This record gives sequence, structure tokens and C-alpha cells, in this order.
Amino acid sequence: MTSPSRRLVGSLVLVIFLLIYVFFAVAIGDVIVATKPGWVQFVYFLVAGFLWAAPAAVLVKWMYAPVRPKE
Repeated sequence: MTSPSRRLVGSLVLVIFLLIYVFFAVAIGDVIVATKPGWVQFVYFLVAGFLWAAPAAVLVKWMYAPVRPKE
């Protein structure tokens, strides 16, 4: 896979992943966490706000990794 195509695929996967992640994070926050005390809501949304960064970092690392030439 060439570098530009890797970046295109990675960008599309990242956008789709983030849309799905945000949907579920907000749904869980609305259904389960909304009835909890304020500090629980704060901790949940703080963790949920940072949790997506790890998979995104792995994907971006893959997107910008050097392409090995075919032998």
C-alpha cells in the first residue's frame, strides 16, 4: 500500500471510529452516568474524552510509517 493510500484509508477509518466512539460514549453517558453524582459524570467524561486517543495514535503511527519497498 502506498503512503498516500495509507493516509486516505487511515483518515477514513479514524473518522468512522470517532463517530462510532462518540455515539457510544454519549449514549452510555446519557443512559448510565446521567443519574450518578456530578463527580462521577465528570470522571466518566474525562476518561471517555481521553480514551479515544490511544487507538487514534496507533492508527496515525501506522498511517505515517515508512512503506517497505516490494522485493
